[in-house]
Amino acid sequence: MTVIAQARLGIHDPHDCTDANDELTILHAVYDTLVRRVGQRFVPHLAQRWTVSEDARTWVFHLHPGVKFHDGTDCDADAVALCLQRMAREDKGYTLGAPAVWRQFLKDAVLDVIDAETIRVTLAEPMADLLDVLEQGFIVAPSAFAALDAKDYTAQIGSGPYKLVSISGTQISATRVNNHFAGEPANATVSWRLVPDAAARLSLLERGEVQVAHALDFEASRALGDMRHEFLSPVAIIYLLNAAKGPLADGSVRRALSLAVDRDAIVQTVMAGAAQPLRGFVSPNHYGSGHGAGGDAQMDRTQARALLVEAGFGDGLTLEVDCPTRLPDEAQRLTAALADQLNAVGITLNVHIHPEREDYAHMVRRKEIRDLCVFDSSPMSTYRVLYEKIDARIAGSWWQGYHNPAVEALIDVGRVTPDSDARSDIWQKAYTLLQEDPAWLTLYNPIRVIGVAGDHPDFVMPVDGVIDVARLPALEGAA
Repeated sequence: MTVIAQARLGIHDPHDCTDANDELTILHAVYDTLVRRVGQRFVPHLAQRWTVSEDARTWVFHLHPGVKFHDGTDCDADAVALCLQRMAREDKGYTLGAPAVWRQFLKDAVLDVIDAETIRVTLAEPMADLLDVLEQGFIVAPSAFAALDAKDYTAQIGSGPYKLVSISGTQISATRVNNHFAGEPANATVSWRLVPDAAARLSLLERGEVQVAHALDFEASRALGDMRHEFLSPVAIIYLLNAAKGPLADGSVRRALSLAVDRDAIVQTVMAGAAQPLRGFVSPNHYGSGHGAGGDAQMDRTQARALLVEAGFGDGLTLEVDCPTRLPDEAQRLTAALADQLNAVGITLNVHIHPEREDYAHMVRRKEIRDLCVFDSSPMSTYRVLYEKIDARIAGSWWQGYHNPAVEALIDVGRVTPDSDARSDIWQKAYTLLQEDPAWLTLYNPIRVIGVAGDHPDFVMPVDGVIDVARLPALEGAA
């Protein structure tokens, strides 16, 4: 058996939106999706191929024939349609603080089942990045819907490469499905084990009691040698800025804040080197990120001071900061380090601590933040980040008053541009504009460590930071 030790363990409704990589690894093993993300592109999975109309509203997906769910029922176009309908429900797609994530894209979509292997999806509004949503559109056996609606989360029936055999509070186990259409995984059985302590996960891997240990301590894990693998988390550690009122409603003050920060120093002082400076609104892992295209945010405190003087704050500025105690767990240390840096340009931070993380998320969603607040941005979809967090016309859950008509014009062009390369160029232009007029204060992407037993020099974590269990190397019995 291949055992994966991870800090958290749980599996909930597959149609709720989650960015928890410890849950997504299980969901992707148990369920198929129409497409898979490979790097910054999408490849066929349950859908063998697809077409999209020139206006990016009509999508036709051609499915693998003869696919069965783990209970023997058909995984066909009818099942796909029912799953998309369920994802679009008002009560589905909930993630921390933000309800109905999928509904905003799938609401009022017309789903036509052409035949058992073909489904046409006609969206109410164009969305050239629909595959970003469908990559987490888990195709669940309709026979499980009633139990899932009753919050019986043991009712996990998919068509994926692994079938669940047991679920407990400390371990979830699955067995390989024979003759899966995407190929058989190298490991016949897999278990995800709850091991909250990073040192304990490391020790279990060193003793050969687990084959994979996720989220290891950056320094302590160096003892693993060739079993240690670093990867960049796409999660952006940021401060949301209140652009609706107060000093940060002025774009020049937001720009001054960005120019005042030494991100490299923050990475060292707060993260002990276990991060990469984030100089744009999405990570280098994101499609159309614009990194390396020039214009990445850099420190220039001379210009920062000049902008503050121009905005009327030459004698100093005090900003009110909301700060949680976790998610990110280093939020308080980060805020203290940021305060030290901003003092150099005459900005003082007055910090307000929030110990209840879910209450904090709801406060942010209600747009009740003071001047700025510690947060993270996790969607792997560049379009979703622009749409849900930056477009003033949408005023999404995490939008905080920012408005840039030039960025919004690019969003309108990008959403009706099916050509992937052309759309990437559009998002890169938006990236550049958001350097000049930042919506947030962006700081870093964490560098994470995973330990994998044996010698696997070609092992690479997926760009979303989720363990792809079906594509792990053969690990059973690895010492």
